[in-house]
Amino acid sequence: MTTTSSSAQHGFPRGRRIAAALLVSTLAGTILAACGADAEGSQPAAVSGRSVGETAGDAEITWGKCPALAGGRTRDPHLACGTLKVPLDYQNPGGMKIDVAVSRLSTAQPGKRRGVLLLNPGGPALGGLDMPETMASTLPKSVLDRYDLIGFDPRGVAHSTPQSCGLQDPSVPGLFPYPAADGSITENVALAKAAAKRCAGTVGKNLRYYNTANTARDMDRIRQALGEKKISYWGQSYGTYLGAVYRSRFQDHTDRMVLEGNVDPTKVWANQVGDTWGKGTADRFPDAARVAAAQARTLKLGTNVAQVTRTYLTLADRLDRTPAAIPGTSVSLDGALLRNMTYALLLHDDTLPVLAKFWRAADNLTHGSTTAADTAVLKEVFVDTPTSPGIPADNQATMFMALTCGDAEWPHDVDGYAARTTADREKWPLTAGMPANIWACAYWDKPAEATAKVVKGGPRNTLILQNRRDNATPWESGVGLHKSLGDGSAFVGVDNGGHSVYGEGSACADRTTVGFLTTGHLPDRDVYCTDATRK
Repeated sequence: MTTTSSSAQHGFPRGRRIAAALLVSTLAGTILAACGADAEGSQPAAVSGRSVGETAGDAEITWGKCPALAGGRTRDPHLACGTLKVPLDYQNPGGMKIDVAVSRLSTAQPGKRRGVLLLNPGGPALGGLDMPETMASTLPKSVLDRYDLIGFDPRGVAHSTPQSCGLQDPSVPGLFPYPAADGSITENVALAKAAAKRCAGTVGKNLRYYNTANTARDMDRIRQALGEKKISYWGQSYGTYLGAVYRSRFQDHTDRMVLEGNVDPTKVWANQVGDTWGKGTADRFPDAARVAAAQARTLKLGTNVAQVTRTYLTLADRLDRTPAAIPGTSVSLDGALLRNMTYALLLHDDTLPVLAKFWRAADNLTHGSTTAADTAVLKEVFVDTPTSPGIPADNQATMFMALTCGDAEWPHDVDGYAARTTADREKWPLTAGMPANIWACAYWDKPAEATAKVVKGGPRNTLILQNRRDNATPWESGVGLHKSLGDGSAFVGVDNGGHSVYGEGSACADRTTVGFLTTGHLPDRDVYCTDATRK
């Protein structure tokens, strides 16, 4: 599970930064699954947009231009977009309809085409219309020749009937409940209650239907509209849970599936947050600390991991007590913002050098001694990306809550949160108790349906990619998903840090992924790749 800003790239538009999501949104203001699968070289089942023998109802897409992007940015002219009508509530299919925005990049070649590869970048609550274009730049011709790439904005997100609670702080990290400097959660309780009340008072009961189970049902409507008997899928972060739910509910329609940076489906969502984020950060942090220690003469943060860690913890505590204004902005850097940006920049190896410089700049800021280099780093880190036209500023934050609170019921006892937060602060000081603290979900309406389950069985058609030191979805989460899927999945672990696996320095992982998508071959046993090289 990742989170961040409308500036999803954090000012670093490299590689597949779309997959990483902490998205500190303006932190300022898949054995061949041939069991019934179409043979290689097949064509879509029906150009009309429906599969043979299926009743698709409203499942039709008229393809055309894609929605405008913010800031004058442009998309690949070959990317086509359209809108699909789906039921708000699948238990009432004749009732209210909502829109799901879908994109298509037709890359498959006649005679080689296997089908479509549906993509989801995670979040929760990240839009995916641009993911085909992003993935096309990283996938080899052998994969692109076999699949048309399909993206979509999940229900409620971006251009898919976007939801908004009208939150005063539109960023996802604004929801993260860091305790007060003394460990108190009193203010967090008030903020959680207010956020839940505001959503109930604006969007109301309909927000209950914007959940993962219904998003998986939407995915099958997309499959029908595309005229495909089966779909292949690549999901990242939250998208791994979404994909696993789809696989569990629609096994007959699932072809090859790649799941990367994984959520443990038995921990959705309170335990995924409370049980893993602290350890994930502790496992990953030393990678960044080593980068900082290697520049001890210039950064002066410490000469080894232990010293850098102590410097960081002292800095965070200082900012908890006395926030520091960032020159040239209306933003004050406090302990929560320092930790959120650290989380975001830990997601990829290529941002670790920037993270180390950011710590130096933050430390200088607290002492009133910032340099021109510090100012440049702060400006790079806090770059602001405007929201695309028609998308509410708080859309990701609203839908982050809708999914994490609406997929499963959370505990409601305030005293329990207080006790768990205290214990978590002691065990995992880098995250200061935030993962175990009270969230708006404690005051949320009861979910519309039971938590979507991930089950074993079905064809062996899923490849799980997991880094050893992933601060967003730690190693244990990938192991948990593999256990939940059983023999239906193969596990590829990589001795690397960060949230993305493919294209991040391991030829072993990349080769296995490409081989699976092109031939359907999965490793006979779990694989551990030790060849990762830091970018």
